[in-house]
Amino acid sequence: MVKLIHTLADHGDDVNCCAFSFSLLATCSLDKTIRLYSLHDFTELPHSPLKFHTYAVHCCCFSPSGHILASCSTDGTTALWNTENGQMLAVMEQPSGSPVRVCQFSPDSRCLTSGAADGTVVLWNAQSYKLYRCGSVKDGSLVACAFSPNGSFFVTGSSCGDLTVWDDKMRCLHSEKAHDLGITCCDFSSQPVSDGEQGLQFFRLASCGQDCQVKIWIVSFTHILDGALSSLKMKIFHHQKNTENILHTLTQHTRYVTTCAFAPNTLLLATGSMDKTVNIWQFDLETLCQARSTEDQLKQFTEDWSEEDVSTWLCAQDLKDLVGIFKMNNIDGKELLNLTKESLADDLKIESLGLRSKVLRKIEELRTKVKSLSSGIPDEFVCPITRELMKDPVIASDGYSYEKEAIENWISKKKRTSPMTNLVLPSAVLTPNRTLKMAINRWLETHQK
Repeated sequence: MVKLIHTLADHGDDVNCCAFSFSLLATCSLDKTIRLYSLHDFTELPHSPLKFHTYAVHCCCFSPSGHILASCSTDGTTALWNTENGQMLAVMEQPSGSPVRVCQFSPDSRCLTSGAADGTVVLWNAQSYKLYRCGSVKDGSLVACAFSPNGSFFVTGSSCGDLTVWDDKMRCLHSEKAHDLGITCCDFSSQPVSDGEQGLQFFRLASCGQDCQVKIWIVSFTHILDGALSSLKMKIFHHQKNTENILHTLTQHTRYVTTCAFAPNTLLLATGSMDKTVNIWQFDLETLCQARSTEDQLKQFTEDWSEEDVSTWLCAQDLKDLVGIFKMNNIDGKELLNLTKESLADDLKIESLGLRSKVLRKIEELRTKVKSLSSGIPDEFVCPITRELMKDPVIASDGYSYEKEAIENWISKKKRTSPMTNLVLPSAVLTPNRTLKMAINRWLETHQK
């Protein structure tokens, strides 16, 4: 199911953070260093370790393209590095001089946030390396940060348990007591949920805390005035205890596990620990599917949803007003997938054209997912544009991988916007994703016998 394929034991103290780009793994430690490894064979790069910080390095992160690495430290600085040669590009000092606990790039690489132990958060211009705006939370250290997929806002998490939402002009939009005892991490789903009628977007945010809970939030903006966000709501989307099965427990670390990260588009997981090591794990998707019970497998497929499952899905898509109509017409999973524009209007009597269009779009997304699950192709290997297995994957400047021909056609017809984020692509350069191509070829070798 999950096997340990490599252990890195180069750090001399606790490992605090690990991060992946499409070709590299970065790790940082209490030993004041950052180390870089190739994903091809996990050998350390010639210019590693990166040394500058005078105290512990708490966090490291790659820019979406993978060409720049940021690191932050107790010494009150955030450093930017060229990942190709290890050259330091800039050192940005936290205005308060407080220890910097977390840093994160925006999806378009234009901005970088740094959060400090005194609650200050700084938004830096990642091109000029100049301070753009700064703010602060009322209580606690900032220990977590995540940008929304479209980059229009970001969320910080504090040691007091608060989640705070900031826009790209560093205005505090919302603050919420999310966890008792403190936040430990937060992250956004890469797929926003759109409201076709009003043009609004909803974002799923996961947060975890020292209260031993993981919560999923829906972050939604209720009004957009002159291009500015006028109000924001956060609500728990789904949180149930004891509803998931543990697929595997990884037990090789001998002390506390401090960090974990998934590699983009490859079936790798890195975990770092106070035992000074980083473990690299590889997932076997076929074994993972076999490990689930037959009932759990069938539940993945929408055709086997009950009427109650359909109601839950409607609520998740912010279509709860339709729950009564769907129940009255006994719409289960199979019926859901067979709905058409005509049946929504004539049989279910949904009068709003915009609402019908939204439901149809959501159903089409489900049909695509069912097709992918039925084929057994890992979603990481499917092009987001064609929804087919990629033969020649390339990385665009938005950080996502696409089939080369599909993204070239998209760029030429769509005025260089990202198919995933809808933002303008910073560059039209496409980089071959050799790691992903090798993974696809390995999968094909085992599934085409």
